Order: sequence, then structure tokens, then C-alpha cells
Amino acid sequence: MTAIPDKTAADPQQIIAELERKLDERTSERDEALERQTATAGILQIIASSPSDVQPVFDAIAERSKRLVNALSTTVFGIVDGMMHLTAFTPTNPEADATLRATFPAPLSKFSWGESIRRGEIYRVADSESEPEGLRDLARQRGWRSCLCVPLLRDGKPIGMIGPTRAKPGPFADQAVIAIQNARLFNEVQAKTRDLTESLQQQTATAEVLSVISGSFGDLVPVFNAMLGKAMDLCGADFGVLNTFDGELFHTAATRGLPPAYDEYRRSQPLEYGPGTAPARLLQGEPIVEIPDLRESDAYRRGEPNRRALVDLGGARSILAVPLLKNDQVVGNVMIFRQEPARFSEKQISLLKQFAAQAVIAIENTRLLRELRASTEDLRESLQQQTATADVLKVISRSAFDLQTVLDTLVESAARLCEADMAAITRQKGDEYFRAGSYGFTPEFMDYVKDIPVKPERATITGRTLLEGTVIHVPDVLADPDYTFSEAQKLSGNPRTFLGVPLLREGNPVGALVLLRRTMRPFTDKQVELVTTFADQAVIAIENVRLFDEVQTRTKELAASLDDLRTAQDRLVQTEKLASLGQLTAGIAHEIKNPLNFVNNFSALSAELTDELNDVLKSAALTDKIRAEVDELTKMLKDNLEKVVQHGKRADSIVKNMLQHSREGSGEHRPADINAIVDESLNLAYHGARAEKAGFSIALQRDLDPSVGMADVYPQEITRVMLNLISNGFYATTKRKVEAGDGFEPMLSATTKNLGDKVEIRIRDNGTGIPEEIKEKIFNPFFTTKPSGEGTGLGLSMSHDIIVKQHGGSIDVETEPGLFTEFKVVLPRTSQS
Repeated sequence: MTAIPDKTAADPQQIIAELERKLDERTSERDEALERQTATAGILQIIASSPSDVQPVFDAIAERSKRLVNALSTTVFGIVDGMMHLTAFTPTNPEADATLRATFPAPLSKFSWGESIRRGEIYRVADSESEPEGLRDLARQRGWRSCLCVPLLRDGKPIGMIGPTRAKPGPFADQAVIAIQNARLFNEVQAKTRDLTESLQQQTATAEVLSVISGSFGDLVPVFNAMLGKAMDLCGADFGVLNTFDGELFHTAATRGLPPAYDEYRRSQPLEYGPGTAPARLLQGEPIVEIPDLRESDAYRRGEPNRRALVDLGGARSILAVPLLKNDQVVGNVMIFRQEPARFSEKQISLLKQFAAQAVIAIENTRLLRELRASTEDLRESLQQQTATADVLKVISRSAFDLQTVLDTLVESAARLCEADMAAITRQKGDEYFRAGSYGFTPEFMDYVKDIPVKPERATITGRTLLEGTVIHVPDVLADPDYTFSEAQKLSGNPRTFLGVPLLREGNPVGALVLLRRTMRPFTDKQVELVTTFADQAVIAIENVRLFDEVQTRTKELAASLDDLRTAQDRLVQTEKLASLGQLTAGIAHEIKNPLNFVNNFSALSAELTDELNDVLKSAALTDKIRAEVDELTKMLKDNLEKVVQHGKRADSIVKNMLQHSREGSGEHRPADINAIVDESLNLAYHGARAEKAGFSIALQRDLDPSVGMADVYPQEITRVMLNLISNGFYATTKRKVEAGDGFEPMLSATTKNLGDKVEIRIRDNGTGIPEEIKEKIFNPFFTTKPSGEGTGLGLSMSHDIIVKQHGGSIDVETEPGLFTEFKVVLPRTSQS
């Protein structure tokens, strides 16, 4: 209560003046309160009339707060992830307004008030001239010197800021702070109201979708349609799609609101999404894909077809996509689109994720329901199949050598379980196929066909099954252009539906099991699978009989193998003789080496003596004629001596090679030049072949990779392998030339290649080649295709051991009978031993 002045203590005029001042203060306070209440009522009215559009509210707060504190201008900001976004402002001048728009969004930390706003505290800019350059320039353009920064809080966290400004420097009064705080309360009330409304809408939508899921009974279409519709309504989207993914392709499960042109585009071709599109990014593991402006995306600029169609035909500008995840695997996606560039809120993203999870639940429920419905039928069929299989296996075990009983049981069981009217089994006998068992056919039919072989051809279903070696299912032979109607067809009652399953042994057909129905009724996949099982059992039964017959013949073959062993012994004796010959060669080479060294040394010395003789004769008194004769004779003598030295060195090289190749053991283990070994082996083998057989001729080709370099090997052993392979090539080409005549040109090539930590050597000839039936045996000890006495059967076996066991490499062969044979040797650069 205001104290009344003591009238006796002061002048009456002073008392009146004081009362008038107090009255003015109360009037001013009343007017301010009235103005705040008017502003409050105006903002609440705008909130009530704009429940879904917050922009009018922000504009009203900016305008009313400016008037409340008598400000020059006011700005309202939203704060998202530390960034200030301009949501409303009162204009000053066009240029300054444009600068203000261009400045934001900007980091909150960029401004002096950033830390205070982050803590939820008020910040006062007393004078903009003391602020950093960027803010100072903006203040000058908009014409203010002081600013009051008041945070907008939700649950104690800043979500925005109100900033009224004044043209003069200095702090705002406390009344202005209170007025602005009152204004920010409207924003909080409106935000909380909006949150409650959105939460209620989301809960209602979720309940409605769950209700559709519970009442769908395995039908996903209404579930997906309801889900997509609710998601679009709550997220403010213009259209949307829901796709499923089978591991390779996307399939449309539901659409809503698609523009007709884009809808037609999607229906006209498979859903293929290129790199950078939302489905492709979701497949790569991104949890969500949000693109505020599709026109600015890389996929659109690159011309990705689906992205182009989405924007150009569908008018889409922004997208939000989330995956449908099952066990962390993408099984589909939900995508919603807006036809204007904009971002989606965190709540909208969370809502779409929730709907995606519900879609996965619906898919899984449908899958489980379908599996449950199918399980009873599967169990029944499985029990029948197991019973029939057990019966057949019993027959096979009890009738090991009674093949006819087994085949008859198989045919009858297959026909009965697969609801076929007739069935027949055909098996191979020699080079032809004959019917070996039947069920449901008339006796006239069986008498007619019993001695007629079945030809592998397309005219009959049995023949087609034998020809192609695959399952042949013809739902209606009347519609089959390849089927030929015969007398046998008439005798069997003109069946319409056929199923043929081959009896396969090592991939080759040895018979066929064929089921027939008189009416047009295709067989199911499970029935095809069951007949395939019976066909496998038939092969087992046939194979058992075949193996028994083979055992009988094997005894005879063993007797014949004794002769082969004797031949092998003879070859071993021959090998020993060859080894002794090698030792003899080594001895002879040693004996030749010493006198050869004397020849080489004395020849070189004699050449020097002729030079000395010429020097001595220079001082002798000789006629010109005699001196000319002496010069001519000494020159001829020197030339002859040089030829003796040249050929002596050649002979010495031959002796060294003889010693090297007759030496026992592996020799020295060291780094060796692979190209040099291959080249030397070619020369040695070639000259050896010419020495052994007069008139031998062959074209040698070398393709030696210079980068092959050195490898850690036993050079002598690798040379031995090369000589063996090259000699075999010479033998094969010589044999083919004898068979082909003068028109054939023998050729052998040697190729090396650098494989990094390995080296490759290929020896290829255009000889007779190796037949397929003996190709797998060529590395076996004592196996040879050469006539007795010409080969021991140990060369390739020893070569295999040297390369594989001694050096840790590999040796393989490629061949085409009558065309070529190529051996490929791969050696590690570093020895494995």
C-alpha cells in the first residue's frame, strides 16, 4: 500500500504532483498488463485456429513480442541438432531481410549467446558493435544495437529462441524480459498440445493396423494398404509404396496415391533400383534414407532410370524410406514421398520405422500360418512316401539279385502314390533300351511292345527322357508338337498327361521311369520329387546287379593282369640295363675328358706358337715369294688350330652334359634360371632325337617369358622332367606323321610364364593326343601306351613325383585325341622341401 504524504509536512502542490506520478505509474502498469493479456489472447486464438500449421503461431509470436517490449524487430528461431533455423521475423528492409534469410541455418556455437541458450539461460547483447564482424554487419543492416536472447525450452532443453532488438545500445529492462518469457510460453503450450495430438493419432493408427493384422487371416493386401495409408496420413506424404524383397528382386506389395504416369512406369517393367537409390542404400545397411530434395541427389543427376521416373513422372521432391528387417536381413521397404522439398521430423521417422516393424510381423504371421496349413498335408504325404520307400528298400535288400521283382515293386508304388493310371520302367541292355516293368497297362499293350526297343528321340516321352537325361513333364500331349501318336498309344488308352524321370548313373541315363494319366491332370512338384526318389532306388538296384556281374568278370581280368606283371618285370630289367648304360656312359665321358682337355690346351698353345714363329721369321732374309708362302701356311695352321679349339670346346660341353645326365641322385639344390633349363632341355632332346633317328625333323617354338627369372629347384631333376615331356612330344608327333603322311608338319612349343610366387612351364605338341579313358592313368607307375620294349611306364610317374613330391608343385595335362597334348608344370619359386 502506498503511504499518504503528511499534509502538514509538505507543500500541497508537491503532494498533488506525487499523487499524479503514482497514478501515471499505475496506469502504465495497467496498460502493459492489458497489452500482455491482449497478446496472450491473440496468440491462443491463432493456436486454436491452426492446430496443424505452426507458421502463423511463430509469425504472431514475433509480431506480438515486438510490440510488448517496443522493439525495433524480433526474430524467432528453431534449434535442431545444434543448428539455428529461422522460423519467423518482423521485417525491416528488403535487403536486410534477404541477408537475414541467407545467414541461417547456422551453428548455435557461432554466436556469442550460443552457450547461454544451450544451458537454457537468457543472454543480453548490450551493444552489437562489440560483437564479431558477421553479427555486427547483420545488426548494422537491420538497424539494431541491442538484443535480448530468450531460449524456448521443452523439458528443460532449448528447442528455439526469441530475439527482440532495439535501435539503441543498452540492456533490456526486467519488464521486457518477463514479457518475452510470457510469449515463449505460448510456443511451449502449442508444442505440447501438438505432441499430445500426434501421440494420440499415432496410437490410434497403430491400434487400427494391429486390428487389421489380427483379422487378415494370412491376407497381406489389406494389412499393407492400411499400414501405408496411416503412415502417409500421419507423415504428411503425398504418395507411397511398400515393396517386398525376395533376395534378388523387389516386388510391389502396396501403393497409395501414385501419380498415374509413375504408376504406369512401375507396372511396365521389373523393379530395378540402381546405385544411390533408397532401396539400394537400404540393402547396403543404412537404417533409414531421407533425401530432402530428390532433384539435387546424385542419382537424379546421374540419370538413374527409377529416380528420374520418380521425380519427372511422379513429381516427388523428398523421400523417407525405411527397411523391413527380419533377422537383420532386408525383406522389403516402405517409402513415402512429398511433392515439395522438405525434411521429415524425428517423430515421423520413428513412426514409419514402427509401421515397418508391424509389416514384418504381418509377413511372418502369414508365413507361419501358411506353413501350418501345409504341414498337415506334408506330414500325410511324407508318411506315405516313407512307407513306400521302406517297402521298396526291403524288396531290394531281400532280392539282391532278383532285379525284376524290385522293378515291379517300384513301378507299382510310384503309380499308386502319385495317383497315376499307368507306369512303366525302361532300362538299358547293351546299346538299346527295353521295357523292364509296368503297371496298369493292358496285356495287349505289353505283348505289342515287349520286343520293340525304345529309341532316344523326342517323338515319345520315354525316348525324350532318355535323350535329354532330365525330367520331362507334359501336362497334355495333345498340345505337344513333338509327340507322335502311334499304335502303342492307342493300345494304352490314349493317355493325356505324362511324367518321365531318367535313371541316371554318373550323369548318364541308363533307363527311364514314366507315369501316365488318362485325363489331363499335371503332376505336382512333390509327386515329381517322389518319382525321382524311386528312380534313384531303381538305379541302386540295377547297379547292385551290375556290380555282381562285374565281380564275376573281375576274376578273369585278374588272371590277365599276371601277364601284365610279367611284362612290367621285363621293363624293370630293361630299366636296369639303361641305368647300367648310364654308368658306362659316365665312365666313357670321364675317360674322354682328360685327352680332350689336352687337345684343347695344346691347340690353344700351338696357335700362340704360330704367332711367335711369324715374329722370328720377320728378321730372316727371305724372298717375297717364300715369305708370302710362309705367311699363308702359318695363317692356315692358326685357323685350323682355332677350329680344333672350337670343336674341342663343343665336345667338352657334350661330355659335361653326358656326365650331368648320367649322374645319380637329385644333384645340387639351388636357384636356377628356369628359361635356361627349358631352352637347354629343348636343345638336348632335339639333338638326341636326331642322333637316334636319321631324318628326324620337328618345328620348335619358344615363348619364354623374360620375367620368369630364377626358382629354387633341383636343376638336374627339372631337366630330367623336361627331357621326358619333350621326348614324349617328339614320339607323339612322329607317330602322327606316320599316320597322317607328308601333309602333316610336326610341331612342339615350350612356354614359360611368371605367376608371381610361382612359375609355369607348358610343353605342347600336335601329336596323337591321349584318349580320355587312359588320361587319368598316365601318371601311374608302369603304365604306358608304347609298345613293349619302347617304354618303361616310369617316365611320367617319376616326373610327377619330382614336381609334386620333391618340389611341391603341380603337373596337369590337357589333351584332345588326334589334335594335341599339353603338359602344364607349376613350380613354387621357393622350395617346399
